[in-house]
Amino acid sequence: MLLESVINSRDLGGIKIGDKTVKKGLLFRTAHLHDISDKDVKLLQDKYQLKRIFDLRSVPEAALMPDREIPGAQHIPLPTLDTEAEKQSGEAIPEEMWLDLPKHIVKLSFMKMFQEKARDLYPSLVLSEFSQLQYATFMNLILETEEGAVLWHCSQGKDRTGIGAALILGALGADKETIVKDFDLSNETYRPLVKQLCAAVEQAGGGEEEKDVVRAFMGVSVRNFKHTLDIIEANWGSIQGYLEEQMAIGPEEIKRLQDRYLI
Repeated sequence: MLLESVINSRDLGGIKIGDKTVKKGLLFRTAHLHDISDKDVKLLQDKYQLKRIFDLRSVPEAALMPDREIPGAQHIPLPTLDTEAEKQSGEAIPEEMWLDLPKHIVKLSFMKMFQEKARDLYPSLVLSEFSQLQYATFMNLILETEEGAVLWHCSQGKDRTGIGAALILGALGADKETIVKDFDLSNETYRPLVKQLCAAVEQAGGGEEEKDVVRAFMGVSVRNFKHTLDIIEANWGSIQGYLEEQMAIGPEEIKRLQDRYLI
């Protein structure tokens, strides 16, 4: 783990991409930084010279547990879920439930609307114009960060953060297997919680469909993620094609990223 005090924190450095390797100490994905220790703050500041933190959480999530300041690093809010649009459509999950999902997920798993949300979460993050704008800003600001490390996170560092990692790895030329493997690593962190909550679902009379909701929201759903990558391929040919058409990250920008982050 990259940081002792931050769950699900890791460095993309060391991942093999063809005959190259992602450089260590530059690309970090984590959960929120609300409880980060002084030791880890110093590590990010001094050893890694962290320059930018991309906070992909919703405004209510970030307000509930604001990140600690990391000296020398710019904190950039980029809420990737369009919570206002959900409220207007009448499909929003009440905030008190959303902000404490482990407490409510067993009950929510039996709701058809929430089962649909579990299936649609990843596709919506790549297809929604609102989300695309946030991720486009994310990618373009990474391009602008020529020195030091960058870090991006959501609450648990798995779904919204995982999509961000997939875009970066895809830009660097990683194949689908490599991208899925990194995404699935979050399940190692959250497996005990998922197991506990799936057992509670069974006790409440639920089956696989209900347990899939727990797996999607408390861990990560590799099946749903692979489906999302298939959607990208079907519509844009590849992640690089998606980046070029939807986010103005073309061949020149891709080369700059690869030159900076691969050895």
